Amino acid sequence: MKRTATAIWKGAGKTGSGQLTTQSKVLNNTPYDYKSRFEDGTYTNPEELIAAAHAGCFNMKLSFVLGDAGFTPESLETTAEVSLENGTITYSRLSLKAKVPGISKEKFQQCAEDAKANCPISKLLNTKIELEATLL
Repeated sequence: MKRTATAIWKGAGKTGSGQLTTQSKVLNNTPYDYKSRFEDGTYTNPEELIAAAHAGCFNMKLSFVLGDAGFTPESLETTAEVSLENGTITYSRLSLKAKVPGISKEKFQQCAEDAKANCPISKLLNTKIELEATLL
C-alpha cells in the first residue's frame, strides 16, 4: 500500500503560506503557514498532522493487539501531543482512555505498550514516545 500527499508553498518562510492535499482528499488545499506552526495561527501544521497520525495509528494497532489477545475494545480515545523544540520533534506523548470489557489492568498495560512500540508511526518517529494508558 502506498499513499500520497502534496504540499505547495508560496513565498518566504515567515510570510508565505502553503496548501496540503492528500490522495483521499480529506485534506484538500488545506492551508498551513508559519503562524500556525510557531505562533497561534488557525491553520494546520506538520506537527498537528503527525499527532493525528500517531493517535490514529496507535488506536488501530491497539485494537489489533487486543483482538489477538481475545478482547474487543468498546472505545479507545487517544490524544497525541507532539513537541517541536529548536527545529526538532522532541517527543510524542500518547494519552489513552480505554474501555475494554473483561481485561485485567496488567494485560491492558501490556497490550498498550505493545501497540506503542509497534504501530508504524511509532516506528517511523525518531523521538521519545511516552504513554499514559488509563483503563476506564
